[in-house]
Amino acid sequence: MSPVPSPCIEIKPVLPADVPAIAALAREIWQATYPGIITQEQIDFMLEQRYGHERLYDDLEDAHKWLDQAFVDQRRIGFAFSEIYKGEFKLDKLYIHPDLQRQGVGGRLIAHVAERARRLGHPCVILAVNKRNTAAINSYRKYGFAVREAIVDDIGHGFVMDDFIMEKML
Repeated sequence: MSPVPSPCIEIKPVLPADVPAIAALAREIWQATYPGIITQEQIDFMLEQRYGHERLYDDLEDAHKWLDQAFVDQRRIGFAFSEIYKGEFKLDKLYIHPDLQRQGVGGRLIAHVAERARRLGHPCVILAVNKRNTAAINSYRKYGFAVREAIVDDIGHGFVMDDFIMEKML
């Protein structure tokens, strides 16, 4: 039996015309990922806060933020947002459709973001991940991230982000 070929992954910048599709993909991925980790009320709050169309349009105009999307066979299947945050290079969002997780798409997006950070002179990439999202934590470890610290961040409306800050040295 021959090995399954790895998918042909194409990474492109997110453009204004892509915003509705990115928001819809975020909702689909979050609904498959976060129930059981955070409440539905917090999922809805965070989706609106982070993936509302106006927020995404504003992010696209920010010179210190980069929004990239991944395609397999012309199907949009994931995205990564990165930014300069408090002087560090942060992978702020990384989401892959559940149907295509564990096929190298996340790794390609991480490598893409890390290369940008390297070009801009940053020694590492940081990210925040929910302490209960063990699948994501294990994946990040596989790609060279290690836990730097644990935080609890009040995001308003009675919700907190109970996260690990992880870093990958470049």
